[in-house]
Amino acid sequence: MNYPNGQKKIISKQATSWQSKKSFSNRGMSLEDDINTTNQFYLDIDRAVIHKKPTPVQIVNVHYPRRSAAVITEAYFKQASTTDYNGLYRGKYVDFEAKETKNKTIFPLANIHEHQINHMKSIVEHEGICFLLIRFAAHEETYYMQAEKLFPYWYDKLHGGRKSIPYEKIKLDGFHIPLQYQARVDYLSVIDKLYF
Repeated sequence: MNYPNGQKKIISKQATSWQSKKSFSNRGMSLEDDINTTNQFYLDIDRAVIHKKPTPVQIVNVHYPRRSAAVITEAYFKQASTTDYNGLYRGKYVDFEAKETKNKTIFPLANIHEHQINHMKSIVEHEGICFLLIRFAAHEETYYMQAEKLFPYWYDKLHGGRKSIPYEKIKLDGFHIPLQYQARVDYLSVIDKLYF
């Protein structure tokens, strides 16, 4: 690295390995962060009202090390969560799950649970808009996949078929969402094409 006065700064291998670990560890939440930023932008411009669902937790034990601080030491999920996000867009109910994988060639169906599929099926049966956002971290690509396109892969898995969806199939069955500045993951543009 060169400073403006022309002197060189040598960066140690230790510093660069820490930086690469730091950026790698932050990748896990990047899809969620991008969706939250997108949803806030939609809300700010009054385009849609979509929020992340809170996870219902039962607090069992709390430790009070000081009067002004409390630390939860034991808690349990009250029930299995359904999907990550829900809300309203142009008078339609929107409900979706967001998943990120480091795998380059497949999306493992183990990332989705049966109760989530049942929930998504109910949304579709009641004419809501339901989908899955899948990010392939290795490709830095995000895809919108309608729940109706996901179900056949899930049912095939239950009957002894593949336990994953090939990346190429997601490219065919899904819709690529390029990253943008304010609406980082502009999934409403896909909804507009499909439903309006």
